[in-house]
Amino acid sequence: MPRLMLSDELWSKLKGMMLQESIYNKRDLRMVVEGMLYRLRVGCAWRDLPTCFGRWNSVYNKFNEWSKKGKWLTLFKTLTQEPDTEWIFIDGSYVKAHQHSAGAQGVEPQAIGKSRAGNTTKIHLAVDSYGLPIEFTVTGGEIHDSTAASELIEKLPPTTAIVADKGYDSGKIREQIKSKGADAVIPRRSNSVAGNGDMNWSLYRDRHLVENAFARLKQFRGLATRYDKLCDS
Repeated sequence: MPRLMLSDELWSKLKGMMLQESIYNKRDLRMVVEGMLYRLRVGCAWRDLPTCFGRWNSVYNKFNEWSKKGKWLTLFKTLTQEPDTEWIFIDGSYVKAHQHSAGAQGVEPQAIGKSRAGNTTKIHLAVDSYGLPIEFTVTGGEIHDSTAASELIEKLPPTTAIVADKGYDSGKIREQIKSKGADAVIPRRSNSVAGNGDMNWSLYRDRHLVENAFARLKQFRGLATRYDKLCDS
């Protein structure tokens, strides 16, 4: 039996949330969810899922169905209720796209693009004052952090400060942050006329919180390397 992730206590809480999302409580529901988590943790192909989780294609179909219907996103939102948003930290990180992720049918973009690392996807993440994820967007790897910032910032709840590295240094981003009633804690580039005299370096040092969040996420091999063909998977 492969190592499982959900204790009885965690499963009891998660099952209650899933039932609220009209996910039918079948007898094997817990093992189906464990199969999804196992696959994310080890990064295997769906076909290589151990049989103890059920038929691999049944687990995949459920995972894909819940993704397309937004059920996973709703669960994420439920788990992020009442975050500490006094400060919000944002950043982006590449996810290497495995060759299994290529060749999706149809013409819809699947958030895979060319970057210096080859075929990649990029996760643009926002975390709260404790370093816990509260919002994210997914793009192709060729999309610069500053280009995706507008969509991510628009989703953010009220805060006193949004902290980011100098890759986000642009007048447009600073104005958007200001329009939300927050301070833009972003270092200016070395050629900036304005300089960094007003920079809150003490708060900026806590930017490692978003980097730590990426490090935790990428302990899951299925998130460190993209295997899925579809972006909404």
